[in-house]
Amino acid sequence: MTTTPDLTEAETSAVIEMALSDHIAFAEIEAQFGLSDKQVKVLMRSNLKPSSYRTWRKRVREFSDRREHYK
Repeated sequence: MTTTPDLTEAETSAVIEMALSDHIAFAEIEAQFGLSDKQVKVLMRSNLKPSSYRTWRKRVREFSDRREHYK
């Protein structure tokens, strides 16, 4: 599985906050923290409750189906 680089607690929190935002794309997270979309998903899965992770993934998938350039 894809590994995530060592991030401080503050950086991890910032990545999670950015990923949960509907206005920030994975490309912006990658530019700022060097994490690919797969690494962000691994980070989210390990830091969110399972139901919160599933809800987030569902929302990202639904928006990406409707919009060409979402996340």
